[in-house]
Amino acid sequence: MLRRQLLMAGGALAAMPLAGTARAQETYPNRPIQMVVAFPPGGQADVTARPVAAALEKLLHQPVPVVNRAGAGGIVGSASVARAEPDGYTALLALSSLAVLPEAERIQGRTPAYTVDQFAPIARITADPTLLVVPASAPWQNVAELVADAKKRPGAISYGSAGNYSTLHVAMAMFTNAADLDLLHVPFQGGGPALTALLSGTVNAMASGPGPVLPHLREGRLRALACWGSERIADFEGVPTFIELGYPEVEFYIWTGLFLPAATPAPIQARLRDALREACQSEALRRTLATAGSPVAYQDGEAFDRFFAADSERLIRAVRRIGRLD
Repeated sequence: MLRRQLLMAGGALAAMPLAGTARAQETYPNRPIQMVVAFPPGGQADVTARPVAAALEKLLHQPVPVVNRAGAGGIVGSASVARAEPDGYTALLALSSLAVLPEAERIQGRTPAYTVDQFAPIARITADPTLLVVPASAPWQNVAELVADAKKRPGAISYGSAGNYSTLHVAMAMFTNAADLDLLHVPFQGGGPALTALLSGTVNAMASGPGPVLPHLREGRLRALACWGSERIADFEGVPTFIELGYPEVEFYIWTGLFLPAATPAPIQARLRDALREACQSEALRRTLATAGSPVAYQDGEAFDRFFAADSERLIRAVRRIGRLD
């Protein structure tokens, strides 16, 4: 009888963590969910994260603070989420550079701070063709004039990016490789600081998602010369694609997506995915993001998995062409 009682007690104790986990999943979320952006304020990830977080707060009835954890072109913030407790309370609002940065670390001879398989993809939120922008005071009215000037003055024309191997760097590298140009790359800690440098005249050009640069284009402070999409952007009908201009391999999109640590229980992933899907269907969020120049391009499940895999493969090839940076 004693043996039977001990076995029963042991079984009850063994079941307690499982019961606790089940209850935690059933009540998720019951405290704030931290949304990490691995870049400073003002860039594409930040511009998307803030209205998305506000929409999720209303649906989940919990605060969703946006935390900018910048450093190493996005590595610091991304790695912090990869190592976070997989309980659904730390999420990453990532850019397409998520898959690029570990490969860049390998190229540089370093051990990656994280790997893509440490994340569970929840959903894609936006997918914007990138714009090539220059100050309105710049002498180039089109890409042909920029290319001609760059050929005459190798290394004299600079462009800013969100850091080495960042989305903005990879996009520009695609163009400079295709046009055989020698431009000076100036890496910053994120798209926001790079844009500030462009507006102040510290750098001469940059690639950007539409959201951060749209207000400055409307105010006439910046000029868009081309876009990296397969077709022209609806709000920028006068801006040609690089493909139109004779660069068929120059195509790039800055997309944003939400990720959780890979070991996060499936029911918690599903709860957050359902809330994000509902948020992205709301007219309020769609209007906010469209006004910011980044319309919703929601995608989840197998469709997002396929997109993420194909896009990552294409970007990793581009990073390998960039090679080691000393």
